[in-house]
Amino acid sequence: MENKPCWVGYFEVATGGVLWVAIRGIERRKIFNDDKDRENLIERLSNLLPETKTQCYAWAFLSNHAHFLLRRGKDKLTTDPRRLTQTVEKEG
Repeated sequence: MENKPCWVGYFEVATGGVLWVAIRGIERRKIFNDDKDRENLIERLSNLLPETKTQCYAWAFLSNHAHFLLRRGKDKLTTDPRRLTQTVEKEG
């Protein structure tokens, strides 16, 4: 996956740290070119989520954005949303 600048937004949808998180390409540019890019993000998240003890209940990937339903973990991954954009922006 090539380096792709992203915007991240999130808000708490339920008590107890349940969050909806969205990642979108700047100017609605694609952040995924193909299934390999999506699989790359899943692999990166499979490392990041346990590290931060964050639970992921659902996700949806589209070409220029992604949605996640997460419960904050010990390290509060989504307190600093840049950790998610860094996951997307890293070269694979």
